[in-house]
Amino acid sequence: MEWQTDWGLRFRMLVTMFLLFALYIVFVGVITVYYGGGMIMVVTLFGIFSLGQYFFSDKLTLMSMGAKKVSPEEYPELHASVERLSQQADLPKPKVAVMDTKVPNAFATGRNQRNAAVAVTTGLTKTLDREELDGVIAHELAHVKNRDMMVMTIASFLSTIAFMMVRWGAFFGGGGRGRNQGGIVVAILVSLVVWIISYLLIRALSRYREFAADRGAAAITGRPSALASALLKISGEMDNVPKNDMREEAEMNAFFIIPIKSGIVGRLFSTHPSTERRVERLRDLEREMEAF
Repeated sequence: MEWQTDWGLRFRMLVTMFLLFALYIVFVGVITVYYGGGMIMVVTLFGIFSLGQYFFSDKLTLMSMGAKKVSPEEYPELHASVERLSQQADLPKPKVAVMDTKVPNAFATGRNQRNAAVAVTTGLTKTLDREELDGVIAHELAHVKNRDMMVMTIASFLSTIAFMMVRWGAFFGGGGRGRNQGGIVVAILVSLVVWIISYLLIRALSRYREFAADRGAAAITGRPSALASALLKISGEMDNVPKNDMREEAEMNAFFIIPIKSGIVGRLFSTHPSTERRVERLRDLEREMEAF
């Protein structure tokens, strides 16, 4: 397979990380001014926690989603597909996990190509045929190949720090007499602004990276139509999934191949482009491949 580097994705990842780090330099500066050294300790603790999340992201994500690593004996066809497609993508074979849920979906996690995991749901394996499932697995492997999971993981834990400051800032900063209550309000408002900007940056990057992973899946399998068919099936099956299952999985929207729908606001700030646009681009790729 001839893998073409997606410079558009790399540029967006670089810009996103630069803007996020610039935001957090300002963020830490404001916290220092208005909270003093005690609050820096809290930020440091959140940072240490987030670094742990980064280094153990594959294990923590699988655990939080109830995904269990499976052996080749348990899921021989799934392992065979992941191994074959990994070889085609020139990647180390990632860990393979399965989530026991009716939601037809899949995600990849891990900080780099050697510490990655690909998880699929039982609902997905029952919904798709073999070629369609290959397309979905290839999509997840493309995320690993593009290394965009690392950027999303870093961006997510930076955003988490700001969110925790918004949520718990008054509690940690409100104790003791003589506190500058006005300063606490300012710091919390700055944390809120940082979190909102982080939120929007992450979603803008996430939408582009889905297109990049779709193109990568087409390059790995040579069958854009298989992934297009899978996306339509998954999107259609979402309407038949119980609401409780949908709510339980929604927190992983940025990492799923298809996001959980959550109304008008959810679509406005979606982590993914619409299924229709993705399918249209995949069909364009199919026509381009057929022309050669």
